[in-house]
Amino acid sequence: MSPVIEARGLSREYPIARGLFRSHATLKALNNVSFTLEAGRTLAVVGESGSGKSTLARLLTLIEPPTRGELRIEGEDVAHADAARRRRLRREVQIVFQNPYGSLNPRQRIGRALEEPLLVNTDFPGAARKEAALDMMRAVGLRPEFYHRYPHMFSGGQRQRIAIARALMLKPKILVLDEPVSALDISIRAQVLNLIAQLQEALKLAYVFVSHDLSVVRHIADEVMVIYLGSVVEIGPKAALFDEPLHPYTRALMAATPVADPCALKVRAPLIGEPPSLIDPPSCCAFHPRCPLAMEICRRETPALVSKRGREVACWAVEA
Repeated sequence: MSPVIEARGLSREYPIARGLFRSHATLKALNNVSFTLEAGRTLAVVGESGSGKSTLARLLTLIEPPTRGELRIEGEDVAHADAARRRRLRREVQIVFQNPYGSLNPRQRIGRALEEPLLVNTDFPGAARKEAALDMMRAVGLRPEFYHRYPHMFSGGQRQRIAIARALMLKPKILVLDEPVSALDISIRAQVLNLIAQLQEALKLAYVFVSHDLSVVRHIADEVMVIYLGSVVEIGPKAALFDEPLHPYTRALMAATPVADPCALKVRAPLIGEPPSLIDPPSCCAFHPRCPLAMEICRRETPALVSKRGREVACWAVEA
């Protein structure tokens, strides 16, 4: 099966002004990220705050262009496409944000919010738009009488269902889920995750699931990509990363995941210090100032992503 989305060497940099008499600096938010994703599969992107997860989400949804690299959706290069082609391909990939209330217009009725993507991107008449909105509401578990209500009249879980429904109105092939359940209660979180899984199976959607919650990732992902300071340090099948994390950063993330069993043995993998600045990152291996396994070569050479034990990992301390 050919990939529905393919990224090759995606990088995103931002110029930063540092004052009247100082030269501009460059913030490297994303650095040389590559992956492929097929229809019906889920790629989870994990890492600390500021690692570049949300920047990657903005590039994949064509909100921002990459500074370097190639992005293909169903074989078409969209990173360097003209405006008309980008507008057409933007329908194929949609995003669900972390805060559903913040992504909904508080003065707009839910029915109107769901119809808006069709109003802007299609020539459907009003009756067809309303019928499509009602069909999507039923698909995500919302009652038809909610059509005329406002966002403040719903719970957090219902608002996220509305956000998911709106993202699916144009029938995209790819859905980017940026921390979609982190603001929800535990019981509601499970319901929304089950809905996401059901929709993927029914519609054969490809998911890019951005999260810092590895317990959620373990439930929903097929593959996991670990990002540190904008670079991929480990990527592979979910089972391989959770059963035997190889990169020291991946081990630290796994060790920091809460476990419900109070009797379970916790393996500690503490990190040293805070994440460094993206404006002035460490040379060579960016993780070496915080790594308990750092060696001299880590300070002299940048490790490449190499296939080791069923996944790709960028670390000099990990043997094949």
